Amino acid sequence: MNDASMASPAVNGRPKIGLALGGGAARGWAHIGVLEVLTEAGLKPDVIAGTSIGAVVGGCFAAGKLGELTEFATGLTKRRVVGLMDFHIGGAGLIGGGRLKRLLERDLAGQRIEGLPTRFVAIATELGTGHEIWLTQGPLVDALGASYALPGVFDPVKLGGRWLMDGALVNPVPVTAARALGADIVICVNLNSDLAGRGTIIQQHAADPDPELVPELDVRPTSRWLGGITGAARRVRGLVGRQGEARPGLAGVMIDAFNITQDRISRSRLAGDPPDVMIGPKLGRTGLFDFHRAQETIELGRQATRRCLEEIETAIAGSRLSA
Repeated sequence: MNDASMASPAVNGRPKIGLALGGGAARGWAHIGVLEVLTEAGLKPDVIAGTSIGAVVGGCFAAGKLGELTEFATGLTKRRVVGLMDFHIGGAGLIGGGRLKRLLERDLAGQRIEGLPTRFVAIATELGTGHEIWLTQGPLVDALGASYALPGVFDPVKLGGRWLMDGALVNPVPVTAARALGADIVICVNLNSDLAGRGTIIQQHAADPDPELVPELDVRPTSRWLGGITGAARRVRGLVGRQGEARPGLAGVMIDAFNITQDRISRSRLAGDPPDVMIGPKLGRTGLFDFHRAQETIELGRQATRRCLEEIETAIAGSRLSA
């Protein structure tokens, strides 16, 4: 970090505001609405710590490019989202990430973290060791790519001699990082706070297997060709659930497992180092890959932040009194 950012005084005499932006894939467009309302209220953050999609939105804001990101997000359609995915075979993930990186470089090329006007850190996880890595220097685009490198979906990113992947594996809502970087009060945005009913304990559940989900096909093979058709049909049958519901696919299982882990870690870390204010947008109906619903998701972020403005002002007042 440059010395100027480390020694920057509080804005307008108020305490330094830190903003911790959590991970949550497409739900992260809500961060845009949060930042818009805070800025409109004269509460522009002095420190931003971001994980995964939180790093992307926070990094763009710190670089003065939130408007460009908002324009991109609100222009997404399902087709455009698919077009950004450069699927490949043989890598460590399903998606290479080159198209997304080039898109970020269009507006952020040449930007270095230590040169940003707002102090910023992106959180990543080191492959192998599980170390929590705070990216506070170097090219901004590379740091963002490492922070959102979801295991199994994106290839890990090698920076500074370390292979890095999604920071949500170790710090989904980086309150600790925002506080360590000099914030007097920390506001966090937890994108999973509205997911009620997760993580409970089912104390008694039978282990009896379900009956066949789809009845056997009454096909008697009369040739090798027809036998092959029957075998394929049986394999397809295994992909279909009762009443036409699809069985969980590979990508769905990976994402949901990651989301469950992230939710559990978030609860534990927020309990150990709670923020001064937590903003929890009502995103329970927003899917992790609903990137095309940015307009709606941004508005949910705005609404959640407006509900918390009084609480934020109270936290600021309390910080002044204790100073």
